[in-house]
Amino acid sequence: MNDNTGIIEIASRIADLRDICGFTVKEMADYLDITEQEYEDYENAKVDFPVSILYALASKFGVDLTEILTGVSPKLTNCSLVRKGRGISVDRYKGYDFESIAYKFIGRKIEPMIVTVGPETETNPPEKVAHAGQEFNYVLEGRIKVSFGDSDFLLEEGDCFYFDPTVPHAQSAYGGAGAKFLAVILL
Repeated sequence: MNDNTGIIEIASRIADLRDICGFTVKEMADYLDITEQEYEDYENAKVDFPVSILYALASKFGVDLTEILTGVSPKLTNCSLVRKGRGISVDRYKGYDFESIAYKFIGRKIEPMIVTVGPETETNPPEKVAHAGQEFNYVLEGRIKVSFGDSDFLLEEGDCFYFDPTVPHAQSAYGGAGAKFLAVILL
């Protein structure tokens, strides 16, 4: 969500969920391992939410990520069909866009996303993040650099990388052009 309206709506839903669940700002900051001021900046829409924070919040509140992003609960329990280009767009960073492609399915144990990284990420890469679970990346188009801990891995179309995302990591375009990859995160 590149516009501030989307950030404000997400921040409002998170503040409401925190109140409903009876958590204090301090409890949430401690849970996320950030300062109370950093947490308040998220809730007050002063800064955008990293995807890893959104996943952690959804887990803490016992809701689906879709509810935080859209305010609507997923309804499908047997199967879910999302046509090409019709996922939920989650634009978190400049040049770095996520498309949630299973958002209609309730109780997901994985979160598959199409991630597009613009060419600007090669010279201005996103900050590394860490989150629980396991992660799988499969390059669909272009080339990406996966910065994983202290190592970098260059991946081309058709290459895949399966890893422990508790290790700080980031993906960026490589070779002067944008890239697209499938990211599957085990929740």
